[in-house]
Amino acid sequence: MAPKLLVVGGGKMGAALVTGLLAAGWAQIGDLVVSETDAGRRDHLETVHPGLTVVPGPVEAADVLLAVKPDVAEPVLLTVAANGARRVLSIVAGISSARLEAVMPAGSVVVRAMPNTPALVGAGVAAMSGGTAATSADLDWAGEILGAVGTVVRVPERQLDAVTGISGSGPAYVFLVAEAMIEAGVTAGLPRDVSKELVVGTLLGSARLLDETGQEPAELRAAVTSPGGTTAAAVRTLEFKAVRSAFLEAVAAAVERSRQLGR
Repeated sequence: MAPKLLVVGGGKMGAALVTGLLAAGWAQIGDLVVSETDAGRRDHLETVHPGLTVVPGPVEAADVLLAVKPDVAEPVLLTVAANGARRVLSIVAGISSARLEAVMPAGSVVVRAMPNTPALVGAGVAAMSGGTAATSADLDWAGEILGAVGTVVRVPERQLDAVTGISGSGPAYVFLVAEAMIEAGVTAGLPRDVSKELVVGTLLGSARLLDETGQEPAELRAAVTSPGGTTAAAVRTLEFKAVRSAFLEAVAAAVERSRQLGR
């Protein structure tokens, strides 16, 4: 019997979604099949989820989560479609729904999404858009899958490259900031473990404050920046070093790379 969902690609994001779907009760072990070419990843998934069916190649299934690298997405989907796939949720960066629809039978449904790595701890954020044949029911279906590991927003497909630059790549920006702050703490004389604990706690608390108060980032920054104080000195240095501009350029570079992948 065909599975409720075939997950093609058992890497970090595919595995995170499998874990989330099982934890949320969206699926039982027997409802899912994971197709993964790497033997090590297959062994890992079978160890983490005893009883999960993990195979080296696609099997018959109508509904598919496509979680492979962009350079193999279309040939893999062609094989998947030959095995009966008619509805696909793709989390492949940069590959448009039109390109995916082109390798599937006419009338097949494609929903594109861009999740991010905090999905690994159930705290991801994803944006999604429907292809030409996708209905509201199809978007609800995709939203349930993505919602098992975080929050989901709907956007027009033309905005997905920008989503990639902001939230898809965004965790790396935050980790880079954390890395720099920890190193700065060590340079200032703190033990590394203490510096890390302070930085992680500061990032978590600041994110909660931003989320729970509903205030704009500029308002919260101003509230902690006393005239002539330590924070004012630090922020002045960051602005002098053009950190804001660097982030703008970094996101623009990620957006452009996403567009290139889709050409």
